[in-house]
Amino acid sequence: MTDDSTVPAPALRISLRERAPGFHRPLLEASRAAIAGLADPVLAELVNLRASQINGCAFCLDKHASDARANGEREHRLDTLAAWRETPYFTARERAALALTESVTLVAGTRVPDAVFDEAAKHFSESELAHLIGLICAINALNRVAVTSRLTPAPKG
Repeated sequence: MTDDSTVPAPALRISLRERAPGFHRPLLEASRAAIAGLADPVLAELVNLRASQINGCAFCLDKHASDARANGEREHRLDTLAAWRETPYFTARERAALALTESVTLVAGTRVPDAVFDEAAKHFSESELAHLIGLICAINALNRVAVTSRLTPAPKG
């Protein structure tokens, strides 16, 4: 027997969008600017998803998985993103971006080793690399806002 009932989402603690729009809006704008500088929306969503997986941000996981699908991402890649190193599904460029994403997201423990940075620099121009770093920083900030405020995804169908 399966229990299909859902658990209610935790109550929103505070809405930074409403209470600190001068802070929240620029975070979203920074993320959009970084994505525009990468010119690869699927790669951007993979980065957003991987950081959100590490940070345990349900709201961002829901949003960026939907956005990835809307940009043509395939389910099997989304299903295996958390174990990207163990799959043949990701390009060398995507792997370099995902490794950098993990290292920056876990910066206190990794200190972003030269090898990780250098591998990313092989696959991205300096401008793209700067935008990639910006995107990783932006999604980490947005994850922290969402987790702290208890922003949750909207119920689905």
